[in-house]
Formats: sequence, structure tokens, C-alpha cells
Amino acid sequence: MTPIAAGYPRILSIEDDLVLGAYVHEHLGRSGFQVTWCQNGQEGLDAARRQTFDVVLMDILLPGLDGLSVLTQLRQSHSTPVVLMSALGAEADRISGFRLGADDYLPKPFSMVELRVRIEAILRRVALDRRPTPAVITPAVDSLRFDEELFDVFYAEQAAGLTRSEYRLLETLNRNGDEVLSKAFLYQHVLQRGYAAHDRSLDMHISQIRRKLKAIDYTEREVRTVWGKGYILSATDEM
Repeated sequence: MTPIAAGYPRILSIEDDLVLGAYVHEHLGRSGFQVTWCQNGQEGLDAARRQTFDVVLMDILLPGLDGLSVLTQLRQSHSTPVVLMSALGAEADRISGFRLGADDYLPKPFSMVELRVRIEAILRRVALDRRPTPAVITPAVDSLRFDEELFDVFYAEQAAGLTRSEYRLLETLNRNGDEVLSKAFLYQHVLQRGYAAHDRSLDMHISQIRRKLKAIDYTEREVRTVWGKGYILSATDEM
């Protein structure tokens, strides 16, 4: 495994395909990242627990401990951003990944340019999250409480368990009141990358936000789809 040097974004790549793993390692290394490459799930989980990384890039299908199991165990103690890789069309795996706390996914095959852009977008989001804020609690117009320090929302003292990306999406919709926000806007300003028609990560994040708000019995407002325009957080009896 490659040692981590200070000053460069630190990437943990967990990939058992020797050709793809070597290609990712070489490309990201030439792009200014410090890469640690593990070839099975248990080795990757041990590395993620033992060292500090900025992003974990992980295949879902891994020998021994699969990627979803690694993600489940990692989320018990670490909030390191995770990008899952899965075969094109494996939507069930991607949905499971988002439910378990993945930050993004890349369908295989993918280009190295797109991989680098996704990683850079996550690094920008993390940098925004680390900026000091004047107030810990962001007030809401009703009983849904936004906690900027924990990156979560609370209803009747129940935490929704949002990921950072989900929190930023919901907070942005809340802050913009009755305005419909387009997919392009949300990709650019929240997910920190351009919108592409084949990219369904925003839709999956929105789906998880709806599911998690429902799980804490929050019904005063909901994230609604305005067809052809985008998303809005509105009262359930509106529209």
C-alpha cells in the first residue's frame, strides 16, 4: 500500500480488478492525489479505520467483504465521503448504497476524467462544510430543526440521519422558500458539479431525504418534484 503524504488529497481506492485498480492509482497519482490502493474489502476497511482519508473510492463487488458491508461498518465510526462504483444498470445496489450513507456513485465503465471531477466535487463540498458558521442552529419556518454542526435535521427531537449531501440539499431547498430549484442549480451549487442527463445521484439523494423525513413522522412539508422545472420544499397541502 502507498504511504500517505501531507498536503495532497488522500484517496483510498478499494478495487479488486487489477487492471482498473492500477489505472485508477496511476491516473489519480498523476493528477495530484495521494492514493492508497487495497484489493479486498477487509483490507480496505482496516485502512479506512486506521488512517485518515479525504475520499474513499470503492467497488461494490469485492471478494470477501463486499462494498456495501464495508460501507455499513465504516459508517458506524467514520463520516469519510464514499464514492461507490457499480456495474451500469445495477440500480438496486446503488439505492442500497445511498441508504447506507454513500455520497456518490459511478456506473462502470467510467472515464478517468469523470472520476476526477466527482472526487474534486466532493472535496469542494467538504471544504464548504468546514467553513466556520456564525450560528450552530439554522432556524426553520416550522418544527423541522436544522443543525448546521451535525449536518442533520430534527423533528420532535428525532434525528433524520441525513448524510452531508442530503443535508445540504434539504437546507438549500428550505432556505429558498417557495422557489422551485432546477436540477442544474442543485448539481452546481450543492453537489458541486455540472448536471448530466444520465446522472441520477441527485434523484437518489432526494429519494433518501423523503424516506428519512417520513421515518421521523415529519409531514408538515415535503420535497416535491415540479415536472420539467426541478424540486421544491413545500407544505403537504399545497400545489
